[in-house]
Amino acid sequence: MKEDKIFHPRANKYLRTEMLPTAFCPGCGCGTVLNGFLQALDELKLDPKELVFVTGIGCSSWIPSPYFKGDTLHTTHGRPIAFATGVKVMKPDMKVIVIAGDGDIAGIGGNHLIHAARRNIDISVFMVNNWNYGMTGGQVSPTTPFGVRTGTTPYGSAEHQLEAAEVVAAAGANYVARWTTYHVFPMVKAMQEALRVKGFSFVEIIAQCPVSYGKMVKMRRGSDFLKLYKEKSVKVEKARQMSDEELEGKIVVGKLKERKRTEFVSTLRQINERFRQELAN
Repeated sequence: MKEDKIFHPRANKYLRTEMLPTAFCPGCGCGTVLNGFLQALDELKLDPKELVFVTGIGCSSWIPSPYFKGDTLHTTHGRPIAFATGVKVMKPDMKVIVIAGDGDIAGIGGNHLIHAARRNIDISVFMVNNWNYGMTGGQVSPTTPFGVRTGTTPYGSAEHQLEAAEVVAAAGANYVARWTTYHVFPMVKAMQEALRVKGFSFVEIIAQCPVSYGKMVKMRRGSDFLKLYKEKSVKVEKARQMSDEELEGKIVVGKLKERKRTEFVSTLRQINERFRQELAN
């Protein structure tokens, strides 16, 4: 007789346990993100029936789909925020959550990211940044550090990396933070803060990819990346006192922005209501 699998209560509550264990590579940071997100949801006591997950294409897109119990849209590459916008406009009472990778969100989906932040749509976006297109072999991505050799930059990347969190903060999001998979507890706290915010919230999570990215930089163990994150991370408060030269190669972590701006869907509904009243009169 086959024994039933026994999982943690959080897994039983939020995950499709028949899909476990996950398909993530050994040492991949996506498992840490998944575990941390489960803790954030559970401590906030959010009902899975009130959540809608949207994702695109990539390793981190497997975090919400197929593992989470609940409504999930697994969309085309670069389009999760566009789909999430449509969901939020039509279902404003649902908590809409995007979990996807740097290539998806900051690459082909970059314009959607910027304008969703500008509009301040009530969506929580968690971008798992592993510095490359990990699922398709390790090509250079918008967030790949300058000079790094990848599958498509064998002699080193000539491009400076996109600081996605800073861009989103400048675009107008109500909440922006960045942490790494080394900073597990601050990461969970940031996820919870993002989920509480009314308006566009964004958490960038630097996560290790020891298989695709690791083979290019000769770091094949997840623990090697965690040591790197520990050594290279600088709290945002300290970073504000440092020069650009001093920050070269560093990872700025912490809460980058928190403010209160009018949310898009609420404003849109107010406009629609005024229009209906004018028609009635």
